[in-house]
Amino acid sequence: MQESILIVVNVALINNFILAKFLGLCPLMGTSRRLESAAGMALATLFVLTLASALSYLLRHYLLVPYQLEFLSALSFILVIAIIVQLTEIILHRMNPLLHNMLGIYLPLITTNCAVLAVTLINSRSAESFVAALLMGVGAALGFALVLIIFASLREKLEYADIPKPFRGAAIAMVTAGIMSIAFMGFSGLDSM
Repeated sequence: MQESILIVVNVALINNFILAKFLGLCPLMGTSRRLESAAGMALATLFVLTLASALSYLLRHYLLVPYQLEFLSALSFILVIAIIVQLTEIILHRMNPLLHNMLGIYLPLITTNCAVLAVTLINSRSAESFVAALLMGVGAALGFALVLIIFASLREKLEYADIPKPFRGAAIAMVTAGIMSIAFMGFSGLDSM
């Protein structure tokens, strides 16, 4: 149980894919203008990342490795991610059309989100078991969601702040992301405990 918690905390806080590895910046900047769209993207990414991590681990260990097809890992994982994203888009469109419209182009772009592909590739090679792969996917998704929601909240507050003209828009968003990255570096001591 303690090892499971450590895996999730490590991936979500210490080695966060957005703030430590700088992957997934496109959806961070694109869907973080409003908290509602950021929360929707966080939920969709949580679903996609968790399912993609689990399926890619199974695909690699039970199909690609036994038949010596590891060179097809990236291609097959992209295919798995694309199928999961399509299912997510169909489900979201039927259950919540307003959120589907709010996310717009960013929902299908989860397919090309480098963080999702990186998690599946790293996961399939380094996870010691299926449960560890699943926990790494959940932890990465929770870390992504945490950063996305915090960043969206900060951007909403920044709309009403008196910001010098050269820093308005994308510039202040990048400065804010940099400060968040520095703040998350404070979690780096947790892995030595």
